[in-house]
Amino acid sequence: MISLSLGQLGVARFASSFVLSSPLSTFPFASLPLRPLPPPSLSPLRSQSPPHSHQLPQNPEDEDDAQLEDLTVPPHWLLPSNAFQESEWLRVTLHKWLDDEYCPEETNVEISKVAARSYYTSLLQKQTDLGEILLRMVRELESISYQESFHGAFSSANAAISLIAQRIEESCQAT
Repeated sequence: MISLSLGQLGVARFASSFVLSSPLSTFPFASLPLRPLPPPSLSPLRSQSPPHSHQLPQNPEDEDDAQLEDLTVPPHWLLPSNAFQESEWLRVTLHKWLDDEYCPEETNVEISKVAARSYYTSLLQKQTDLGEILLRMVRELESISYQESFHGAFSSANAAISLIAQRIEESCQAT
């Protein structure tokens, strides 16, 4: 065991875990082990519906590429009236999701408005790639103060894009 003293706070290392201890030994979590988090698992968005815009590959090596389908905004969502409808759907849905996932707070209202406005602008500019929409949304969400919030620009934009991707999947399955 290696023990380091940082003022009144002691840090001890046991194999691959850390233990924090403090003079507040009556505090119930004062000496719980802390373990490093495993690296996040990142995987590309995969369509649940059969590919409708890709042909089957002629080369067996290309088979894996054909199973992945880029999720893009349906072309009819780019019409101004539909773009407004979709952005309004995002504003309401994201606000509810943030309130349910974290807790209701005023920042959620602002996040939802900025995300919806960013999405609307992307649709009017005929942007269909969710990656590009995500990057724009993150930039615009960075204008909000998250000082008294449980989340930030990246987590908010990721949540919005996830909701949009689910809506795209549902619309593809309905047709």
